[in-house]
Amino acid sequence: MENNIVSKIKLYIVPIVLMLSTWIILFLPAGTIKFWEAWIFWLGFSIITLFITVYFMKKNPEFLTRRTNMKQAKPTKKTPPFFKLCYFGFILPGFDFHFHWSNEPGWLIILSNIIVFAAYIFIFYVFKENNYASTVIKVENEQQVISSGPYSIVRHPMYLGMISMMLFMPLALGSYFSIIPMLLIIPILIIRIKNEEEVLLIELKGYKDYCLKTQYRLIPLIW
Repeated sequence: MENNIVSKIKLYIVPIVLMLSTWIILFLPAGTIKFWEAWIFWLGFSIITLFITVYFMKKNPEFLTRRTNMKQAKPTKKTPPFFKLCYFGFILPGFDFHFHWSNEPGWLIILSNIIVFAAYIFIFYVFKENNYASTVIKVENEQQVISSGPYSIVRHPMYLGMISMMLFMPLALGSYFSIIPMLLIIPILIIRIKNEEEVLLIELKGYKDYCLKTQYRLIPLIW
């Protein structure tokens, strides 16, 4: 019983740390808490994050455990260090606000936040459909191919949601300049998808047939 309580506390710590670190990353470069674009983004992001945590804590805590596991099962192709410059896309909005680099209209900021939150909710839907979605490339013993819901359209819908979130996040924070480094999320996820599919084709029974049925990896009619 005591171990179970400790495990649940640990699962709540991860999203709380994520929310706090996101707040620091957004507001520290801005040098002020008057960064109203960041408040809209951060509050929406935090509410959805807490909702996802509470939902899976009740319905499927094992899923959260898998999501917090950062240990890679097998070595994969490394992402070129240059692509890690995408992390500047999280920091630049604060500096942009502080130095007044961008002059983005309010309607675009609100619209971009709506798209970001819609993409995050879509990722939640993907999580519900596939309880084996993980932060590491790994095939569980009891894992099966998921071909329903968004997986009937593309093979990696979670990454589609992530790209949508990341590309519109700079605009949601009122920063045009942050889009430039954030574009690097595209090649990062392409490399991730290729690594993932190499493992799935070998270790996940039925995945090859699923690829023949669902031809597109990320974007329908494109790739």
